[in-house]
Amino acid sequence: MNPASSSERRDVLHSWCVQEAWNAPTVTGGRGARFWDRDGREYLDMSSLAECSNLGHQHPAVIAAIQEQAAKLCFVTAAWGAEPRAELARLLLDKSGFEGGKVFFTLGGADANEHAVKFARQATGKTAGLIVARDRSYHGASYAAMALSGDARTQAQADPAAFGVLRALPPYAYRCPFGTTSDLACGAAAAAQVACLIDEAPAPGAAAVLMEPNAGTNGIVAPDNYWPALREATRQRRVLLIADEVMSGFGRCGEWFAWQRHGEAGRPDLMTLAKGLTGAHIPLGAVVLSREVAARLEHEMLCTGLTYCGHPLACAAGAAAIRAYEQEDLIERSKDLGRRMFERLKALQAKHPAIGDVRGGQGLFAVLEFVKDRATREPLAPWPESPAALRALVDAARAAGVSFATRGNLLLLAPPLVIGEEELNDAIDLLDRLIGNQVFA
Repeated sequence: MNPASSSERRDVLHSWCVQEAWNAPTVTGGRGARFWDRDGREYLDMSSLAECSNLGHQHPAVIAAIQEQAAKLCFVTAAWGAEPRAELARLLLDKSGFEGGKVFFTLGGADANEHAVKFARQATGKTAGLIVARDRSYHGASYAAMALSGDARTQAQADPAAFGVLRALPPYAYRCPFGTTSDLACGAAAAAQVACLIDEAPAPGAAAVLMEPNAGTNGIVAPDNYWPALREATRQRRVLLIADEVMSGFGRCGEWFAWQRHGEAGRPDLMTLAKGLTGAHIPLGAVVLSREVAARLEHEMLCTGLTYCGHPLACAAGAAAIRAYEQEDLIERSKDLGRRMFERLKALQAKHPAIGDVRGGQGLFAVLEFVKDRATREPLAPWPESPAALRALVDAARAAGVSFATRGNLLLLAPPLVIGEEELNDAIDLLDRLIGNQVFA
């Protein structure tokens, strides 16, 4: 790896790293599922960088929409109307089936989650209502979002009690915190615990439950029965359910939004979006509210706002992105290609004892969990430490022109939905060779 630009190393604070250890190539361009650095080295992107470049890099239709909108109108506040904002809201309500609902636009995922909680509390009348979230979750790195998260990276500065957050255990079937021996039993136990937390919540009670329906960098893919059981438990208790679809939305899990694989039995009251909303071409987030929740806010002052709320340039990019997903049939493609990717990864698991578990398979998202011993499921390193063997594998892959993402003992695969099947197979072939060459012990 070439050293980083000396000026960037000197002048920029980089996220999620020790600053003195940051040393990365400077990326200068990309196209489709590939990007390249200033030295001309090309990389196949197997993580959509931050699980956000769902349309690949420099999608021509999105670039054209940005250019066209920039020539007409770059900015107007939310106090005035903007055609791209109205168009994107209508597209989101259509794709989600939230007919009669409304959309609030934010700048990204963290503030989308914070605003969803604000709306849930206001709509229920519980301005200090508690929010049930879960361990091994991630909802953002602002203070309130850190409190909502159960992520190891955010806990040093998080104060869940100060933000009215109750934590549930995750539906982590491979290492079930409830001691169950089957995926479905773990899913049922995890949903039942959320119900108990709601029932036992001190005054003023729970206003909402905030959960990731599927994909997340925690590497936990919930059993099939978990989300419908969670929906039923919240509906019975008249508590709002917020689906954090920041990472799982826009085809990542084989549907427009991950909850849709459960049909009406999985429909949340609110959902939060970002990442694939514009295919990462421009920052944008959103909260989509159901008809019922939106109606409760219709005649009250909405005491929140953002200078760039519904920024026309970002909304034009979002509308173009949705049209691209639709016209190129990328949601269905993710489902079909993801199924074949998952089959290949399961074959790798059968071949390599270091792969303890393979999760995912609903779209172009999968998780490989590496272990020292498959029989005992002993992890390579305590969570969230990154084992040396996995770091070495990723470095070797990058030297070979493939960029993988890891977290702790996990290898996360989330390639752009536009990746070619041959490109995908080549990356898995390389992974096969590198696992065979690396000592996991």
